Amino acid sequence: MEEPWLRGYKDNKFFLIDGLLYHRENHTSPLTVVDRDHISLILQECHDCPYMGHMSEDRPKERVASTSWWPKWEQELSEYISTCDGCQKANRKHGKKYGLLQHIKEPKHSRETINMDWVTGLLPGGKENYNACLIIVDRFSKSMRCMPCHKEDTAMDTALLFWNNIISTCGVPKIIVSDRDQNSHLNFGPTYMKCLEPSFHFPQLTIHKQMA
Repeated sequence: MEEPWLRGYKDNKFFLIDGLLYHRENHTSPLTVVDRDHISLILQECHDCPYMGHMSEDRPKERVASTSWWPKWEQELSEYISTCDGCQKANRKHGKKYGLLQHIKEPKHSRETINMDWVTGLLPGGKENYNACLIIVDRFSKSMRCMPCHKEDTAMDTALLFWNNIISTCGVPKIIVSDRDQNSHLNFGPTYMKCLEPSFHFPQLTIHKQMA
């Protein structure tokens, strides 16, 4: 198989001007071919120098692409930026650490594990002017129930809605998987457990919050 350099030379993509080797793709401007000894200097100038300010990949890529070329330069530039010590220190994450992600086992029976999610921002409708919807999906059968509600509903309102529409017909699920939005009904978990306490005892009931 023919070497890429030789093929490029035959296609007139490489040429010499005043002793310097240039590369050109189609009708673009000629770019200086950088030898291996000077690649690190080009990378430093296009990313580390004060006027470039350790920017993300786009700006350094534009700068290299407008002046220089060498085989697999985009890959080398990406690796250089991703391993930059200054960027790693400046962009370190603050705040609380993420919790340990745990895999939720797929259920073996219907109504054993359900997903719960809210759709908000809907136009008011119906006699009660509902503006949201509580969606329940059975992870085993993939069946879905949609229950109109209000965005302003409290945790107790949501727990009663769940009790009257799901538990009364399907029983109590072992696992409830909910999202992590910050609406007030996200306190549904503790409120729901309190509703169960007087009549039921389910030590395996678990309420997971998915990572958004």
